[in-house]
Amino acid sequence: MKPYLMAEPALRRLELTITRRLDGLLQGEHLGLVPGPGSEPAETRAYQPGDDVRRMDWNVTARTNEPHVRDLVADRELEIWALLDATASMDFGTAAMEKRELALSALAAVGFLTQRTGNRIGTHLLHGGGVRTLPARTGRPHLMALLQAAFALPRTPPGVAEPLLGVAAEQLGRVVRRRGLVVVVSDFLDSPETWELPVRKLTARHQVLAVEVLDPRELTLPDVGVLTLIDPETGRRREVATGNARLRRRYAEAAAGQREAITQALRRAGATHLRLRTDRDWVRDLVKHIMSQRRLAMLAASPTLPARAGGPREGGDVA
Repeated sequence: MKPYLMAEPALRRLELTITRRLDGLLQGEHLGLVPGPGSEPAETRAYQPGDDVRRMDWNVTARTNEPHVRDLVADRELEIWALLDATASMDFGTAAMEKRELALSALAAVGFLTQRTGNRIGTHLLHGGGVRTLPARTGRPHLMALLQAAFALPRTPPGVAEPLLGVAAEQLGRVVRRRGLVVVVSDFLDSPETWELPVRKLTARHQVLAVEVLDPRELTLPDVGVLTLIDPETGRRREVATGNARLRRRYAEAAAGQREAITQALRRAGATHLRLRTDRDWVRDLVKHIMSQRRLAMLAASPTLPARAGGPREGGDVA
């Protein structure tokens, strides 16, 4: 069957799931996916303890000899770009779905929840054949065509060289000119040194949401006897005796260290972090994230708390 004929019913079911369970959470608000009051400049006001120093208005500060910041307002029309990782490491799953399916679901959720208010959405599709760019446009037909293109991406045969996530992020930074929202959906298994700086460059201009997808077998190794492991990106095979308790413990410790390195790199880069798992209800996790970021946005937009309440407002990633 042709890929687009297979994609149509699957995408309609996905759209129905998303709109039924998430409809109304954003309702025209662009503050639901990432914290912050927007990207369009508004009026200046005197600096107050806890204000983001990156919003300092140096011209007004110089004229008045008093520190001033410029408030931001939510964009009336948002441009959204998604970088979807569909490399070989995403073709893995031992629970309800593969990581690739979960990544596509996350992309669909962002698209369906924002396209109804006239926002434009475009994508960078990273796969074995390189990086494919679909320009940002409005409307449901464009969104469905975009998701069908992502759905139909072929799987990469083992051993085929693939572009790095950092390279794709750098290309995206050169393509996206207008300030907006950038969503990076990946397992982030490339070395953080290769993608941290490109993601940091994106956050300097855009609001960035990093959606990390993972499978439970990437965290722990089950005791199932001799197991043949295959690296999907290199094709290398290795026989592993999973009955060895010390081996399973070392595997779990290495996996935990890898995830912590990813979390720290995303935090340093300034991206908002959302972790989705193939063995969990990803819609529920997305709802928790949206509500948490809404609360952060409301705190950021509210007057500064009295001095006795503490110093700068705090926020954090949702992992």
